[in-house]
Amino acid sequence: MTINVIDLFCGCGGMSWGLYKAGFQILAGIDYDDEVLRTFQVNHNESLALKADLTQLDPQELMKKLNLKPGEVDCLIGGPPCQGFSKNVPAAYRFLKDPRNQLFHDFLRFVEALRPNVVIMENVAEIYAAYKGTIREEIIETLNQLGYAVDVHVLYAPDFGVPQRRRRCFFFASRTGISPDFPTPTFRSVETLFEERYITAWEAISDLPALQNGEGYEPMPYIQPPLNDYQKTMRCESPVLFDHVTRKLNDKQLARVAAIQPGEGIKNLPDQLRPKSGYSGAYGRLDFEMIAPTITRWVFHPGSGRFYHPRDNRLITIREAARLQSFSDDFRFQGTYIQKAHQVGNAVPPLLIAGLVPSIKACLRLPTEDQWREQAASVAD
Repeated sequence: MTINVIDLFCGCGGMSWGLYKAGFQILAGIDYDDEVLRTFQVNHNESLALKADLTQLDPQELMKKLNLKPGEVDCLIGGPPCQGFSKNVPAAYRFLKDPRNQLFHDFLRFVEALRPNVVIMENVAEIYAAYKGTIREEIIETLNQLGYAVDVHVLYAPDFGVPQRRRRCFFFASRTGISPDFPTPTFRSVETLFEERYITAWEAISDLPALQNGEGYEPMPYIQPPLNDYQKTMRCESPVLFDHVTRKLNDKQLARVAAIQPGEGIKNLPDQLRPKSGYSGAYGRLDFEMIAPTITRWVFHPGSGRFYHPRDNRLITIREAARLQSFSDDFRFQGTYIQKAHQVGNAVPPLLIAGLVPSIKACLRLPTEDQWREQAASVAD
């Protein structure tokens, strides 16, 4: 049985990509931004990419376009824009009635009209406790009134195979009579004699060709085989690399990266190169032994995070940033370099949503891959 999906506030399609790779059918992605929809459409060329302001779109119009009736959508997913909740916005500028804090109402309006069997809504981790939990409780109460059993968790991306410290809040709802159950973390660990740990940033990107400042072209061939299972997964069906091109740094930026070691940052810069101001994570190099920090939409700027390559004197490329977000190499971004950076940084890591696939199937009363294998083995016997 095919599981169909509609993605609201889809962005470039990180959530859809994770489910598509798991065999789900993506019916449509809706957003108001032309460039993110171009990216969504290129990667989901059999899906409807609809440009629309979801605060104004009538759900009946969407159902008419897709020839759907209420109750025929298996899974409704989406991430209403979250800037109003984010800790990156100073507390003095956060307030409950901020219009950016109210877009979840439009998501819930589509839930009421479409009556999907399963609902997955994600947002920044801060929404869980924002305004003393009032937003969280309002979302749960509304879904309950619509006939859904609901659970909500803040998930840590490395627990689901993503080599990046990223926390996101997920609302998981079902109206099938089976309560949603978040999966036990199943991170793709690296086992050594003494420890079990997460995949590091370096292990995620170390097979990609070495580049220096301003170098790169596309398409680019792989020059060595994958070095671990994560890299095999990321290479997927892609015969070549795209977006493995460096953004050229100016002389001062280049001098800064050359002056620090892996894992170091702004506090380690010599006086003559240190900016007058900047937060602790700025102008940082990735380390060979650590998970990447959160990849943000500012990944194109060294002063906005730990975005210097751990070995080469340069910024990480869009493809390397996408690897750290768990986008497989066959995912193609569209637009300018900065637009691509925004798309990567704003996306939900595909492997994070893929971690919910067994739970979604359970709510839909569908066997998981392990259960299929058990059934096939029993028939064979």
